[in-house]
Amino acid sequence: MTDQTTSAALRRIAPSRTNAMTDRAIELRAAGRDIISLSVGEPDFATPAHVIEAAKAALDGGQTRYTAVAGTAALREAAALHFARDLGIVVPPAQVIVTAGGKQAIFEALLATLDPGDDVLIPSPWWVSYPEIVRFAGATVVDLPTKAAGGFRITAAQLEAAITPATRWLLLNSPGNPTGATYPAEELAALGAVLRRHPRVLVLSDDIYAPLRYGAGAHATLSVVCPDLADRVLTVSGVSKSHAMTGFRIGVSAGPAWLIAAMGKLQSHNSGNPCSIAQAAATAALAGPQDFLGEWRERFRTRRDRVVAAINAIPGLSAPLPDGAFYCMVDAAPVMDRFGDDEALALHLLEHGVAVVAASAFGGAAGFRISFAADDAALDEALRRIATALG
Repeated sequence: MTDQTTSAALRRIAPSRTNAMTDRAIELRAAGRDIISLSVGEPDFATPAHVIEAAKAALDGGQTRYTAVAGTAALREAAALHFARDLGIVVPPAQVIVTAGGKQAIFEALLATLDPGDDVLIPSPWWVSYPEIVRFAGATVVDLPTKAAGGFRITAAQLEAAITPATRWLLLNSPGNPTGATYPAEELAALGAVLRRHPRVLVLSDDIYAPLRYGAGAHATLSVVCPDLADRVLTVSGVSKSHAMTGFRIGVSAGPAWLIAAMGKLQSHNSGNPCSIAQAAATAALAGPQDFLGEWRERFRTRRDRVVAAINAIPGLSAPLPDGAFYCMVDAAPVMDRFGDDEALALHLLEHGVAVVAASAFGGAAGFRISFAADDAALDEALRRIATALG
């Protein structure tokens, strides 16, 4: 018989549970079930027309060949413009890399720098792929738990207590998936004061939801708040969430030259360049009009407010108001004795026609994540079903 043993690295990781729930919802729909999916992190808005036109023009213009591995010059320049305009990070295009989505950038950065015995600090609840990528690289996940009462943010004291000689990376996601939590500048400055004492520690700042913030003032990011630390910060961004381009699979990252070069070295063997047509579309997205974002933010803000109000009106459920992104974490601890665990609760809601993701998929417990990137009618009906399911 064929030896079907997979690698030790693959055996260390689990499939994405957010994708698994979304796939299950699709299967049930195909079988004729009426399922409202609030499990996927994907804007329901149409991709901006000028972006679509740029993709068409690239096809008509024959831009169907290989590009430079790290991305076209035009997109790296547009990405540098985005980092300066939207995040305050001034970086030359040579210190930008284009990847097939932000996920690939995180894979490359961690695999290029981690060895067995290294530790990676990850605040939880976390995005589902962070710990799995760390484990695939052979390093150790160090959980930094956060609570709703603390805004789902780690403290400087918590960071100081967690760092050891084995610590190689700190992963920060602001605004965060799954909580929508955002770090203000003063808290980033406090974290930076700790990091200065530990020069071996690199920081991955996942800012892909930065354009979708609901608070006043500019977005705060570590390499701007603490510019002396910029030579060990990788900032990850992209067009998937801000420009409704999830299927185009384009991420952009800015960081120190040595790390960008290391990621490019790995990418040269991993995938080569990202899709040439998608790069042309992303160039138009980042360098073109941004005025639609204001309307999108307001629509998301309205949805956020109605979802959180409806959740807090259901006995046994509660949710804080997220600062950004399009998710809210629901605490269902008072009803957990009816289900045993949050996975059973999520399956119960799926049987009532609503797909959500159990909090344990994100390193949390006793609750679930809702994506409010759905139209108002679908959200209202989904919330009605959740109330009925728990009534």
